Amino acid sequence: MIAGRYSLDREIGRGGMGAVWLGRDDVLGRQVALKRIGMMSPGGSSPDLLRAEREARLAARLNHPHVVAVFDLVDEDDQQWLVMEYVEGSTLAELVRSSGALSPDQAAQIIAQAAEALAAAHEAGIVHRDVKPSNILVTPEGQVKLSDFGIARAEADASLTQTGLVTGSPAYISPEVASGRQATDLSDVWSLGATLYHALAGRPPYDIGDNVIGGLYRIVHEDPPRLADAGWLTPLLESSMVVDPHERWSMRQVVDFLRAGPTAVPPTPARRLRPLATDGDASSTQVMSAVLPRAEADPGTRAPRTSRPSRLLPLLAAVGVVALLTVIGVLIGLNRGDDTDNPSADNSPSDSNTRPSARVTQAGMEEFGRSYPETASSDTAEGFSLLTPAYQDESPNYDEFWGNVSNVDVQDVQADPEAMTVTYTYSYDHTENGQVTETIRLTLEGTDGDYKISGAETLDGP
Repeated sequence: MIAGRYSLDREIGRGGMGAVWLGRDDVLGRQVALKRIGMMSPGGSSPDLLRAEREARLAARLNHPHVVAVFDLVDEDDQQWLVMEYVEGSTLAELVRSSGALSPDQAAQIIAQAAEALAAAHEAGIVHRDVKPSNILVTPEGQVKLSDFGIARAEADASLTQTGLVTGSPAYISPEVASGRQATDLSDVWSLGATLYHALAGRPPYDIGDNVIGGLYRIVHEDPPRLADAGWLTPLLESSMVVDPHERWSMRQVVDFLRAGPTAVPPTPARRLRPLATDGDASSTQVMSAVLPRAEADPGTRAPRTSRPSRLLPLLAAVGVVALLTVIGVLIGLNRGDDTDNPSADNSPSDSNTRPSARVTQAGMEEFGRSYPETASSDTAEGFSLLTPAYQDESPNYDEFWGNVSNVDVQDVQADPEAMTVTYTYSYDHTENGQVTETIRLTLEGTDGDYKISGAETLDGP
């Protein structure tokens, strides 16, 4: 008996974080799935536990019919158990393994439901980061549930991220994530496209095997694979598995296309390539920048203490390379369950004419503002990386200030997407000044999941 109410029946699966058991909630009288996270010393912590807590917290924010519900997270005899909705059925990976490649119509019915779950997640400021066939559950009635938000993250939450850390399953991660960049909602679009490829082809889009580094290199440097017989889903494959994230459809556009069926008219991403006005050569192209112009601070206000010498940038880059290499072993374990050839493998709406693919939303900006002070105080290198290069050069005292800050408590966050500013009030303990409360306004560049601070001012405080 777990936590005095959950009885265990039998083990029904095993994933990257641990075993999954079928059980029963004796209080409410219903079947549940319990994921055992592992052993931990009393009072300790572990990456698996942090992932479990993250999964519970993020899934609780998504009350959606196509997302596996998380009911509870409990401790029992120094073990952690994640209590979830029990979904009877099989994963998409198992379905393809047993029945073979799906037809375009069959695949569309499954992928559309997963896309609806992901679109809801993105609108809530959540990036899944591990979309793959083994995380898509299909019931005998054809209902789809998206599972395993264990490595998902709220946008701009850097608490489980290190510079250069690649997280996800190698055969399905996007080129930008494979190269060590932060995952965004557009990275999920690629992964869903790769999952669709698997469903239509009966195999993953990339044969990773044990050569993870070689597989990542192909994802980053080679043209994406294509299928000759994808039928009416061909435009979706070609517009999701495209190297430039800004050329991908948004997840909401994916949903609309799939729901429209074979007669659907492919949408057009807003940020397409446009002609360069150079030497009169209209055939040259460049990618339209997602970064908005920097807003200048009022000269009558003083900048907050948010700076660090730019000489650290080469060091940060070197650390990123080391982190990327050390995480390769983790990637191999995360890929289990999707390789068909390995039987043992287990809110604010955006304007469709301006930002359907990568958006600026109030929720995304507020998530950034809420997490930034904690990030800067707990990891000054990570916090410094959230400044634009120009603002880094203007911030020579970043370590001096944030290195003396602790016990951060962000009390209020308000974002203005039109002005590209986020304002927060926070209190903290300073080694020299004691307890301090300040109100800060940050000026941001970029889009949800990829914001940088280009300026800041102190509105209230010492």
